[in-house]
Amino acid sequence: MRTRTSHRLLFALAVLIGLLPFAPFRAAAQPASAVSGSPSVPGARSPIETVLQHGMRLETERRWQDALAHYESALRNDPGRPELEQRLDAVRVRMDVARRYADTSFVDGLRGIGARDALELYDEILAKIQTHHVQAPDWRQLYLHGLATFEAALDEPCFLAANPNVHLNETAALRGELHGQAVRFRIRDRRDAHNAAAYCAQWAEQKIGVPGTSVVLEFTSGAVGALDEYSSFLTGDQLDEVFAQIEGNFVGLGVELKSEDGELRIVNVIAGGPAEDAGIRVGERIVAVDGRPTRAESAESAADLLKGPEGSRVELVVRGIDGQERRLGMARRRVEVACVDRVSMLDTGQGVGYLRLTSFQKSTSRDVDNALWQLHRQGMRALIVDLRGNPGGLLSAAVDLADKFMAQGGIVSTRGRSAGEDYDYRAHAAGTWQLPLVVLIDGDSASASEIFAGAIHDSRRGVVVGQRSFGKGSVQGIFPLQAARAGVRLTTAKFYSPSGQPISKRGVAPDVVVQSVAKPADGAVLDERDDPVLRAGLQTAREQFTQR
Repeated sequence: MRTRTSHRLLFALAVLIGLLPFAPFRAAAQPASAVSGSPSVPGARSPIETVLQHGMRLETERRWQDALAHYESALRNDPGRPELEQRLDAVRVRMDVARRYADTSFVDGLRGIGARDALELYDEILAKIQTHHVQAPDWRQLYLHGLATFEAALDEPCFLAANPNVHLNETAALRGELHGQAVRFRIRDRRDAHNAAAYCAQWAEQKIGVPGTSVVLEFTSGAVGALDEYSSFLTGDQLDEVFAQIEGNFVGLGVELKSEDGELRIVNVIAGGPAEDAGIRVGERIVAVDGRPTRAESAESAADLLKGPEGSRVELVVRGIDGQERRLGMARRRVEVACVDRVSMLDTGQGVGYLRLTSFQKSTSRDVDNALWQLHRQGMRALIVDLRGNPGGLLSAAVDLADKFMAQGGIVSTRGRSAGEDYDYRAHAAGTWQLPLVVLIDGDSASASEIFAGAIHDSRRGVVVGQRSFGKGSVQGIFPLQAARAGVRLTTAKFYSPSGQPISKRGVAPDVVVQSVAKPADGAVLDERDDPVLRAGLQTAREQFTQR
């Protein structure tokens, strides 16, 4: 299976610059307020109160993915509202707890390490934060957010199921004690944060019977989550999946999913995968996995049910577009994912070629070269590169792609806290394709997509068409850990377009703006009549060619 989140369930990709974007994370100022409690919604409801009430209903039902999307949408319409930001932070923490405890590699890890080993893991991650994160860490904030994450976990059934000996009647007293200690602790550096977490773990184990390992791992996840919206703790399976996506292959069923109304909707079926062989089609829904209804699971848990080792079998109940359900059995296997999923000539008379790029991975340069030569043999004299919906990937792949079309000049600059993160990437003349170029982007084009589009835009090498891109302007590094089978993704630098403009929170502005909600539909025949952005891109490519 291949999953996407935020709007699709997506595990991030990188050494890297990202994959899909979450709204900005703000660390908790107080240990409890960031993740517990409910907003007050008294009297007659104002618009913001209606939004909060609906969000709290989703939270009460533990529909974390839906609640996340709800608060993100509300903040786009009403940015800067502290009530919405607080609830968004709370939901993100809850969702992370649920995701970890639905991950068998994480739960198995709980049983395999003791509290001392967990503290070594915590310290190793703090050391990597100190060395590599783009900003100097606020150690007190990292500790407080770890405490808030542990408190949130105490309210989650999945945490309590994995730690069945917790004395729930004592948790209120424990919270009071830990809050009091949080005020008294002086946390000035990494060692202070380590000692404070060790104290909390020991006290929680004595007071309510929760294993010290479980406490420390919540502090660990919370500390990383406090840094920014893209940094995160990676379980063993998540780390494997990150590297699999970088390589462009993974073990699964070969589907991309979207959580929708408590079900898993198929948004793409990867060619050559088990799902395609079984006759699964785009638009159908998975309603049960191995006898477990997906509605009874969180979005993350339901998606995780589809995972498993190569060769293992899974039984699905799939509801077709016609509403009829059928039962399908299939074996998981390794699936190769091509980052170029469409190559065609849109206008054979004027030689306008088209390729759609879905991600930036290790194979991107090779796959694009193959597509370009295929189009060249068909008479290509101008090219449209479609990056709509492309969430990003490898920094090096974005630079390589820009270098194929730019003979000189800057492509992107990165700037971090250490000099080792500062680098200026420039184009080389050798092997440059000189044909007219059009790049299509939208609000879901992020990260590596924005590096390529920004380089083409700033160098005036081509014309960018569509809507302003997402604005994800940071570089992530993936760091496997020594203390356990796990890893950490850290933001290590920000990146800037050749003109020196930051991409973060700004995005890339198109040269030709086309206001449209149309997306390139998976599996559909390309038709510019139904796609205003593609239509504008094709017209621009024709004009570019005739002006030469």
